[in-house]
Amino acid sequence: MSDILIVDDERDIRELISDILEDEGYATRLAGNSDEAMNAINAEAPALMVLDIWLKDSRMDGIDILKSVKRDNPDVPVVIISGHGNIEIAVAAIKQGAYDFIEKPFNIDQLLVVIRRAMETSRLRRENQSLKRRDVTSTEMIGTSTAFKTLMGQLDKVTKSNGRVMLRGPAGAGKEIAARYIHANSARASAPFVTVNCASVAPDRMEDVLFGRETPERGVEPGLLEQAHGGVIFFDEVADLPLGTQSKILRVLVDQQFTRVGGADKIRVDLRVISSTNKDLDAAIRAETFRQELYHRLNVVPISVPSLEDRREDIPVLAEHFINDFNASQGLPLRSFTDDAVALLQTMIWPGNVRQLKNLVERVLILGDGSGPIEARELPGEDENTDEDGRVVLSGALATLPLREAREAFEREYLLTQINRFGGNISRTANFVGMERSALHRKLKSLGVVTSAKSGTRIAHVDEDADAVT
Repeated sequence: MSDILIVDDERDIRELISDILEDEGYATRLAGNSDEAMNAINAEAPALMVLDIWLKDSRMDGIDILKSVKRDNPDVPVVIISGHGNIEIAVAAIKQGAYDFIEKPFNIDQLLVVIRRAMETSRLRRENQSLKRRDVTSTEMIGTSTAFKTLMGQLDKVTKSNGRVMLRGPAGAGKEIAARYIHANSARASAPFVTVNCASVAPDRMEDVLFGRETPERGVEPGLLEQAHGGVIFFDEVADLPLGTQSKILRVLVDQQFTRVGGADKIRVDLRVISSTNKDLDAAIRAETFRQELYHRLNVVPISVPSLEDRREDIPVLAEHFINDFNASQGLPLRSFTDDAVALLQTMIWPGNVRQLKNLVERVLILGDGSGPIEARELPGEDENTDEDGRVVLSGALATLPLREAREAFEREYLLTQINRFGGNISRTANFVGMERSALHRKLKSLGVVTSAKSGTRIAHVDEDADAVT
């Protein structure tokens, strides 16, 4: 949408208007009949149209073209011109959505004023719609861990391309924020970002939601694909897309066009597609609940979004970010975490990932009893393993073991937790637990603990094939 389409059956008139507009710095395209006009519009919607009412040797007159444009591209302003103008034609054109009406022979200064005003009105309308569509969801990516840096390196590589991206990772890991980051740093940043919540839309309504609907009673109701034209459409949890809809989405990806439910006209769209999933799509393909062809179309650039447990080093900086965010957005206290509280956060289990951490921070800030630092005792689960006197309470399983086995079990879990807390960094772990690095290596070997690469970082786990030295 960067040029002006001039439609007039008189060659001299359309070339004259084109020369005038190009002298003013506008780019133009020309069409001499309705077929040329519709082909030009379908190829790429213009920023504005100058349209003659009477078109010789055409299947459609100017009013018919105007109706089609305002139905399929309502944001495109249309200036009507005619040498046979009268008040009835002007009224009919304005009722059908024309921006203004100018009679031939027209005054050049008048034409330029109308076009400048129409272009500015269109720009303001698009900006207003963009603001209404804009989600408050942040696109800021937070972290310093190796896993996070690996993710950012991959995201930065795809921002400048138009390739389809599939984000894989557990629920709550930040897949939508990653998708928004791609959009915000791409050439489509000023265009819409539209999310399709595949799991939350009823299967029998999915096609109406995506493709829109046309009915005599309510007219045209654009769907999400139309709303995303020029920008990004994000299929969140794409594995939940109904099987019947998948084949139609596949056709959209191939043709970049579709038909509204109840409609007959082809709607052309320019979209970048990003999808996400926390499911095994290979298994879904084998179970015939996900189309293999669609998978290959969407999975052009697969990117793994690590879980919070794979980036425990980022927990302190994420928690601090959430505190600042809640202070700015809700006026919650601007507190900090004590070292003990941070250590506890880094050793907790996070099935809900970053989303769970954010919710926990909000809850602590709301229920907290002061403005001082957040202590470990304020965090959920802190009291589960201690009694009212502060003594450690053994779990039932640990209490039934002989001392030697209980000590090994405790040491194994303790060191696993600490190594993963420090992103697999043995030197930092040794420093924290108070051991020489060589002694820690020997201890890990005796306990059957090894580290391996995962999501760009080192993760500690028990080597099931190794025989622990006892």
